Amino acid sequence: MPEAAFDWLDQHAEQRHRAGLTRTLRARPRPQDDSVLDLAGNDYLGLTRDPRVTQAAADAALRWGSGATGSRLVSGTTALHTELETELAALCGAEAALVFSSGYTANLAAVTALTGPETLIASDANNHASLIDGCRLSKAHTAIVPHAAPEVLSTLLAEHRERAIAVTESVFSVDGDAAPLAEIAAVCRDGGAGLVVDDAHGLGVLGDGGSGAVAAAGLAGAPDVVTTVTLSKALGSQGGAVLGPARVIQHLVENARTFIFDTGLAPASVGAALAALQILRGEPQRPARVRNVAHALAHQLAQAGLRATTPDAAVVSVRAPSPESAVRWAAQCHADGVAVGCFRPPSVPDGISRLRLTARADLTEGQMETAVRVIAENAPAS
Repeated sequence: MPEAAFDWLDQHAEQRHRAGLTRTLRARPRPQDDSVLDLAGNDYLGLTRDPRVTQAAADAALRWGSGATGSRLVSGTTALHTELETELAALCGAEAALVFSSGYTANLAAVTALTGPETLIASDANNHASLIDGCRLSKAHTAIVPHAAPEVLSTLLAEHRERAIAVTESVFSVDGDAAPLAEIAAVCRDGGAGLVVDDAHGLGVLGDGGSGAVAAAGLAGAPDVVTTVTLSKALGSQGGAVLGPARVIQHLVENARTFIFDTGLAPASVGAALAALQILRGEPQRPARVRNVAHALAHQLAQAGLRATTPDAAVVSVRAPSPESAVRWAAQCHADGVAVGCFRPPSVPDGISRLRLTARADLTEGQMETAVRVIAENAPAS
């Protein structure tokens, strides 16, 4: 008798279990009044529960409905969507912007619509899964460039004559280190290549007024640079956007499948992101505060004897001896009242497991001390 269609899943599950890579949802959903100190989420500016943001989300839902009702090209574009696109472009110094239902779909759109089988994509080795998936779906020739190595990129572009783009994160999501964007952009310009930058972890944290890492590198409004962002981190909402030259944005409207065939972002998320942008303009100290918190956490963790990265933005990672120890470490921290991220293969490109901590602008000195104490007390033996 032949094997049942999905029996192979059990073997794969057993292999993941033996490797310490089993992934599960939380044993119970996060409660409304969760008392656990959150250093696992990406609420960098502390705006997710800000009453001004949540009220704007509620107002948008009451006015425009609970959903966008259709794709952006059919019925899914409201006045709020176009206002958000205008505000995002203004903050980041871009000519135009286009809002998507997530940062993931924004990355897929930018990579796939700007490339094809005749294109060379030079992709940083540590890029996020959404950029990697974009490369795969594009059917372009993809060359993996060593992490943050503009000199290797320069050689690669000099050896190829086809159309080319380089793809990188601005701040890498695992260790929180920043890419040398100005150098990469110069190399791309010399080689006639475009540059696509995922600024998910830079928007609201780096640059004047939180304008992002691309603006901080002096690349705002550059004709050969395209930026993708998410609304779900510093802006405390949901969704994503692509920013860049107007002709690029128009090309995405006409060619990006994740824009054409996806339902538009829900009005509540659009309203929340707009409110967060207004708060960011009115409270420009928030980006500096979150960076200071990240540096303080890294310094205190290092003083406690842990291998913590030096943050370039809001992400701090602490290395663990193994996947299994990382899982236990994170679980013990949560049991003691501190939630931390747990990154293991295949989510980490270097194969090294770690805890991932995210700073927030609204963390107090006491909360930071508590977090460091709990993490240090539960640290596994090396």
